[in-house]
Amino acid sequence: MKKRIKITIGRAIVLAILPLLTLGQGQPMDKVQKAYSEYASQTLQEKIFVHLDRPLYVVGETMWFKVYCVEGTSHRALDVSKVAYLEVLDKESNPVVQTKLALTNGQGAGNLLLPATLASGTYTVRSYTNWMKNFSPDYYFESTVTILNPFVRPEDQPVANQQTPAYDVQFFPEGGQLVSGLTSKVAFRAIGGDGKGIEFKGTLVNGQNDTLLRFQPQRFGLGSFMFTPADEGEYRAIIQDEAGKTATYPLPKPQKHGYVMQVEESGEQKLKITVLARQESTALVGVFLLAHTRLGSAYTERGTLQNGKAVFLVDKSTLGEGITHLTIFDQATRPVAERLYFQRPAQPLEISGVPDKRGYTTREKVHLDLMDLAAGTEPATLSASVYLLDSLPHPEPATIDSYLLLTSDLKGTVESPAYYFERPNTETDEALDFVMLTHGWNRFRWEEMVAAPKPTYKHLSEMGGHFIRGKVLNTMTGQPASNISVFMAAPSPQAKLFLAQSDSLGSVRFEVKKLHDNQDIIVQTSRQDSIYRVEISSPYSDQISARRWPPYAVGRENPVQLLTRSINMQTLNAFTSRPQVPSVAIGVDSLAFFGKPDEKYFLDAFTRFPTMEEVMREYVPGVFLRRQQGRFQFRVVDNITSQGIFRDGPLILLDGVPVFDTDKIMAFDPLKVKKLEVVDGLYYLGHRSFSGIVSYTTYKGDLAGFELDPRVLVLSYQFAQSKKEFYAPRYDATNRTSRLPDFRNLLHWSPTLIPDAQGKTSLDFYTSDQAGTYRVVVQGLTPNGQAGSTQFTFEVKPGVRQ
Repeated sequence: MKKRIKITIGRAIVLAILPLLTLGQGQPMDKVQKAYSEYASQTLQEKIFVHLDRPLYVVGETMWFKVYCVEGTSHRALDVSKVAYLEVLDKESNPVVQTKLALTNGQGAGNLLLPATLASGTYTVRSYTNWMKNFSPDYYFESTVTILNPFVRPEDQPVANQQTPAYDVQFFPEGGQLVSGLTSKVAFRAIGGDGKGIEFKGTLVNGQNDTLLRFQPQRFGLGSFMFTPADEGEYRAIIQDEAGKTATYPLPKPQKHGYVMQVEESGEQKLKITVLARQESTALVGVFLLAHTRLGSAYTERGTLQNGKAVFLVDKSTLGEGITHLTIFDQATRPVAERLYFQRPAQPLEISGVPDKRGYTTREKVHLDLMDLAAGTEPATLSASVYLLDSLPHPEPATIDSYLLLTSDLKGTVESPAYYFERPNTETDEALDFVMLTHGWNRFRWEEMVAAPKPTYKHLSEMGGHFIRGKVLNTMTGQPASNISVFMAAPSPQAKLFLAQSDSLGSVRFEVKKLHDNQDIIVQTSRQDSIYRVEISSPYSDQISARRWPPYAVGRENPVQLLTRSINMQTLNAFTSRPQVPSVAIGVDSLAFFGKPDEKYFLDAFTRFPTMEEVMREYVPGVFLRRQQGRFQFRVVDNITSQGIFRDGPLILLDGVPVFDTDKIMAFDPLKVKKLEVVDGLYYLGHRSFSGIVSYTTYKGDLAGFELDPRVLVLSYQFAQSKKEFYAPRYDATNRTSRLPDFRNLLHWSPTLIPDAQGKTSLDFYTSDQAGTYRVVVQGLTPNGQAGSTQFTFEVKPGVRQ
């Protein structure tokens, strides 16, 4: 009898824990873990941060910026993409200014002149790489700036309805849902029409209008309360703002069955995660915790729901720095609860800055000592700006540490993200957790990640140079044409020629290197493909993020300050040389694309003949000229293999532009040609080979009036910016009394500062004629991915000019 009872009890235990044994074997969850690992290993994530020189501009001023491109998980500088795109978007998300800049070791710098056609308002500065266009535009870097136009009256903004407050109030149960009978922390976010959090008093009521609890935000309209909903109840929150006006908002409807989670600190090194469940069955059920920081390695743990409750104790040292996703899966590998958790860096990059004096006079030298205090690492790369503070309204500038660790991994906007990093304490930690509860966001959906095949990407990383994309169309049918050779040239004294072949969709792609700033490009097919035309596509992203920034507040400008700023801008542009004087572009080649030619002739060294036929016959023995059926033909001597003369004609170039009609080059005035080069061997370019090259170069490399075929596409194209130096005057004993006015409000801009081995560096610059308070902003990134920033101010008082 006892033996039979033992057997029965044993069978019951086996039946009860059978699901857990299956879960313990890991087969279902192994699929999730494997899918996550494959996704993380195959999905390179790039992040971009842009350090802008200041948050407020007047049209006619120059915006200077520094771009940091990092790997999305470790935040180390990423030397993959060699080109970054930067745009300024208006309130309708239309680009008003666009540019490209070259990246070297994950960093680049440039500037933009803000045109006088811009209306006053809030503008979005966004930046991305070609690879980032494979993902949602919500991953692009975005920040706001204020641009003021004193010459144009700003457009009036619509006035909100004064009867009903224009607030956006949302409620976020911890874990994702409310479940009847289970206690949850409910976070809330209340935002006004200006995009900023509001102060209010709230009351939670049920369907019978009974008051259940009262609540109010802690900061920035964020806060939370604990709440246990009843079965099938409906709940509303009544919000009363500081003006006494009220509005009602519904809470998410409680579910009859489901999961909730509670996350709390358990000592200094532990994180306690409690999972509560309400289900139809009371049997033991397995659950699974998966935690990952960005796309780093995942922490996993299995647990068992006993009486509807499971507890996980996680060592925080197993989690990464920044935002961690905590996801609970049921034993069918379905995600049932999720929230975010933020862990501060153990050793953040600290940057200190000390001016040599407390105050300065106008046109006085300023010396700043900077130091990065990163422990046990190489010195950081820093960027620094110094600008005048005034009373004109402007957004809070973004900082690199708050962006990389916080806002870049969140959906929507975060008000004053730097607040959470300036003075870490219990209050800011609690406020930061409210951000985690109200900004949940996954870069992927678990269901899609597990079920989907390996990801494919349309946009390639620009690892060698900028991609120019286009499409070949048949002019007769308008349809895309495949297997068509397309030549692209940028006329210059050093021939630059690129060749591509259209694919099955008619698309072509040129990888362009060592071209900078605005240049004309000439795109054409070969002569036998004259029924085709080529269209060049814009390299900029046409996707718009879901992020919405606060509108511009009309009428908040101080008219005296705005007038002063405008006069200073005009005076600066009139009396000083342009700060964006380009230096020599990095990587410019002194050779043509075909390298060193086999023959080179500078025609001025010879007797100049009036016709090109005489030049070719008298001076160029490596090229045979003949007439066939009334048309000229070139044949190049094959001096490489000594096989005699090539049977096919060579590639003929004028300033790097292919000329497929030999008669046209023969009719060209030879007095416009400076030099003639010949490649007398078989030359391979892309997918094609050519029986030698004959290249003509004019004196200015601008085709010298040569008439192109009307089917040729000619357009001005903007390549990556060449390096430009920020200009600022230096006042020594000889020019401090100069009568030229100096109304600079941007005193200094350094996109790249490299501290010494002890982490020390310094800045030297001179104040202008404008007295006031100046802000110094320094951003930095170490080689191992530590980010940091600092801000401080100094005063400039009016001086007596001698």
